[in-house]
Amino acid sequence: MNNSKKTLFDKVWDAHVVETIPDGPQIIYIDKHLIHEVTSPQAFAELESRNLEIFRPEQIVATADHNVPTLHQEQPIKDALSRNQVEQLTENCKKNNIELFGLGHQYQGIVHIIAPELGVTQPGMSIVCGDSHTSTHGAFGSIAFGIGTSQVAQVFASQCLLLNKPKSMRITVNGKLNENVQPKDVILYIISKIGTDGGTGYFCEYAGNVFEEMSMEGRMTVCNMSIEMGARGGMIAPDETTFEYVQGRKFAPEGEEWEEKVEYWKTLKTDEGASFDKELNFDASDIYPMITYGTNPGMGISIREVIPVPQNESEEKALKYMGLEAGQTVNSIKVNYVFIGSCTNARIEDFRSAAQYIKGKSKSEAVKALIVPGSQQVVKQIYEEGLDKIFNEAGFQIRQPGCSACLAMNDDKIPEGEYCVSTSNRNFEGRQGQGSRTILASPLTAAKAAIEGKISALESVN
Repeated sequence: MNNSKKTLFDKVWDAHVVETIPDGPQIIYIDKHLIHEVTSPQAFAELESRNLEIFRPEQIVATADHNVPTLHQEQPIKDALSRNQVEQLTENCKKNNIELFGLGHQYQGIVHIIAPELGVTQPGMSIVCGDSHTSTHGAFGSIAFGIGTSQVAQVFASQCLLLNKPKSMRITVNGKLNENVQPKDVILYIISKIGTDGGTGYFCEYAGNVFEEMSMEGRMTVCNMSIEMGARGGMIAPDETTFEYVQGRKFAPEGEEWEEKVEYWKTLKTDEGASFDKELNFDASDIYPMITYGTNPGMGISIREVIPVPQNESEEKALKYMGLEAGQTVNSIKVNYVFIGSCTNARIEDFRSAAQYIKGKSKSEAVKALIVPGSQQVVKQIYEEGLDKIFNEAGFQIRQPGCSACLAMNDDKIPEGEYCVSTSNRNFEGRQGQGSRTILASPLTAAKAAIEGKISALESVN
């Protein structure tokens, strides 16, 4: 009956189908291909070995982010592997006429932060990157997802991908959020309820007034973590908030083209009566500031709760790794490191909310607190708005842009056995360094932990 009714996902997906193989996958056209130094070298090498050229270099945007140090970026990279990967990216981009925002460039930064802030990311696009958190760009109403190295080579050679269409799912959150609840808390709450495989096989649309009222930064945080519930990607219908964010950015359309694009973008919403393969609903009033206590993002609780009793062997193992016990209060966890950064939470809004709380306070002497902006543009904003003074006076250290302590691929590692309250997206064993213990949280919860030296259930930030 509702065959003509389409979801937002259907509309964007169908607009990119080049060919459908009978009873099989579809060939999908890719609008933007984002690359970085870690997952691209093998793909470049594969093309070279097969004597193939990059099909559309102008649709590729490159940056260096995963391996880069966040101190002394003007100096040669000390780590040989990291240096080699960054140099290889520079060489490959030069050879293939690809625009690179490398170290020292005014637009360098984390791939999922620079594309939106430069206006490269736009509604209705298909966007891929050899990085699982590509789902971030779905905040604009685009289909964005991570791909493997062999698929990176596929896109290099053809600007297309052979894919099976995922199923569709809608998560609706309506109501009024509690005090101090940030977008990160909303997505951590959802993942704690549906688990790390609740979205497997699906592309998820987020709907309801909670997402409609979020800023673009907040929506990007939510979509960024879609992958952590197993979904292929997440998306939010574009609206006035989206258009306002994109307009006037470096690579955004202008003049008549802008008007035409906005007219099209306004059609990118789920038709009334369209059906999803799975629907989930949550009440905003049930959500409080969240933390994770285990070794996957699904092991989350509100800061008002105690560590729960493990339900199986893997949860027992996770608690053992984290050095925590059932019934323990969260404010009994002594924090040594705080990391505010990553492609989840290193946008200007994240640093503004942290600075607002930190202002006039000093961090705990037991804590090493890192502020790592997501891009050179964000660095500029931090200094222009005077946030640097607030952070410096409170004893926080401001670093240079990069993925930093999100993953142990660079110098910013967390020592074994130490607790780090992190605004990143993964708390797997060893994710931030061998034996490190990661507690995921919002920028506000992380800022509080840095000041107090523990996770605090403060009810008010005023």
